Amino acid sequence: MGQPVASRGQTATPTLGKAMLNKYARAFFTRVLTPFAAFLIRRGVSPDTVTLIGTAGVVAGALVFYPMGEFFWGTVVITLFVFSDLVDGNMARQLGRSSRWGAFLDSTLDRVADGAIFGGFILWYAGGGDDLVLCAVSIFCLASGQVVSYTKARGESIGLPVAVNGLVERAERLVISLVAAGLSGLHAFGVPGIQYLLPVALWIVAVGSLVTLIQRVVTVRRESAEAEEATAAQDRAGAQDNGGEQHNASHGSEAAT
Repeated sequence: MGQPVASRGQTATPTLGKAMLNKYARAFFTRVLTPFAAFLIRRGVSPDTVTLIGTAGVVAGALVFYPMGEFFWGTVVITLFVFSDLVDGNMARQLGRSSRWGAFLDSTLDRVADGAIFGGFILWYAGGGDDLVLCAVSIFCLASGQVVSYTKARGESIGLPVAVNGLVERAERLVISLVAAGLSGLHAFGVPGIQYLLPVALWIVAVGSLVTLIQRVVTVRRESAEAEEATAAQDRAGAQDNGGEQHNASHGSEAAT
């Protein structure tokens, strides 16, 4: 099965691993993980399998630990499986394979991972966390994140570039939420006051996602109007050209007579 070199190396929407590691850290871990990726290839493991296992680990870390309030250990588990995003891309490059299916799989499973992370927050605040306001904020973060991704995908599907850098895109949502969750988990080890970091982070993500959604909607509306105006101008130019050709043809006919 072909794997997408581009999609697992340089994507418009960052994967979970790329969101949590800067370019220098990615370069370091790429060198470190290359032998491991080569070992998996020799064992007959496909990049798709690594992607699926990585997503399953993220989902387990989020939906098993977070609803129990174990934010530190849940984030540790999620972070460990984040490296699958780097391993599958490394494997794809070594294999020299590229496919639309791989790009589709990566993008789809990214949405699953996002949903699990914020779903874990929702379950905690609806249960042991006992805070309906933060539960609602977490739901908004989950929904708005999916809609923000959808607006770009839908805009591009109708031929628009959706050329806008939103205030809080996927990378920012993940880094802010996961770092805050991991640090908040240190409260269980006796660090005072740090448990308030996650609620603050969720409010930041919620407001930032709303702003980003508005930015993308406004951008799509503007680009759509510009595209329709350009199409109308082309139609008018085409009509004028046809009119001129008909006019010339009629004069030629009269001269021949």
